[in-house]
Amino acid sequence: MKNKYMPTALSLYINYFIHGIGVIILAQNMTALAHQWGTNAGGVAVVISSLGIGRLIVLLVSGWLSDKFGRKPFVILGVMTYLIFFAGILLSKSIAIAYIFGILAGIANSFLDSGTYPALMEMFPESKGTANVIIKAFISAGQFALPLFVSFLVASKIWYGWSFIICIAVMALNLVFIAMGGKFPKANADAEVEVEKDGHEEEEEIESPGNLWIDGTLFILYGYISQATFYLVSQWLSQYGQQVAGMSDVSSRALISYYSVGSIVCVLVTAVLAKKTVKEIQFLGVYTCLSFISLLLMYLFPTAIICSIMSFVVGFSAAGGVMQLGLTVMSSFFPKGKGTITGAFYTAGSIASFTIPLVTGAMSKNLANVILFDVIIALIGFVLAVCITLRYRHLFKADKKGVRDLESD
Repeated sequence: MKNKYMPTALSLYINYFIHGIGVIILAQNMTALAHQWGTNAGGVAVVISSLGIGRLIVLLVSGWLSDKFGRKPFVILGVMTYLIFFAGILLSKSIAIAYIFGILAGIANSFLDSGTYPALMEMFPESKGTANVIIKAFISAGQFALPLFVSFLVASKIWYGWSFIICIAVMALNLVFIAMGGKFPKANADAEVEVEKDGHEEEEEIESPGNLWIDGTLFILYGYISQATFYLVSQWLSQYGQQVAGMSDVSSRALISYYSVGSIVCVLVTAVLAKKTVKEIQFLGVYTCLSFISLLLMYLFPTAIICSIMSFVVGFSAAGGVMQLGLTVMSSFFPKGKGTITGAFYTAGSIASFTIPLVTGAMSKNLANVILFDVIIALIGFVLAVCITLRYRHLFKADKKGVRDLESD
């Protein structure tokens, strides 16, 4: 690893710690925000859905623009837009105004992704997979810390806005560092290194074994379902624990922390096993099956102990990097268009971020039905994972090595 980039890389990871908070901060402050905006939980869910719209608006073009203009401008744009979101939500007095700022949060996320993921791969060309997987760990760490902090604010009867103020302070300091001292490699520098290593300028034509209509459809649906599964439970888990499982406010908020710990553990486990040549395709079916079983148990037995244990399991199986694994497997089906499939795959996930809160917001009067809805989504995800596995075995039956591990991507 190039040590000269380590301070900048750390600042990029800190951005994603705050992003992890930003993903759930509206749900964690749902009661206070509903009162501020003169609405109910369903109204706040509508605002949460706006994050998906914002991501959709710029996701497909921001990566291309990042290749053209460099990574640093888009990281700075992402941080600045997030600052506007956090401040704007605090100042909003209606759903309509809050919805606009929610859209900005989605745009901020797309800007950060388009600048950060390629930047880290260019900073650490020998360990690209590890560099990007660590992002997931920082997101999960933020989602672990916020519920604890919000619980402290509620228990101490302190203004909920401090959870936003701290995010603003950290992001502002990070913005100053990145703008004045951040060091970024030249865009696509890692690709140039690969060409030099390869020893020839023209690559051989690579065949795409996957069928665009069959396999492409399966993966796009999987991108939607995998995002929907963990996004739904991350937004409603605390409310479910309190209203259905009869947990206290502090205990129900802790469910998100258990969920986040599970996702962090999964990142570590997956990274270790992938290095030991376990194929990504083998993770896909196991993780989606675990998601279905854990959500089903949570729905059938809504007790404090079951919810606590299953929160960890669903965090491990649904939020610990299964989307990244799905994308990695997809890249083996379509090796010639990794940039295109990345945009398509995550666009499907963004559509889930937009539509799922709208559907669950309409169901918010019965939170048991919300979790049942997630059980059904997870079951569909498992069916899709099985179909993808069967297609993989059919297309790669002569390939004993399978999909390249995370480090090679």
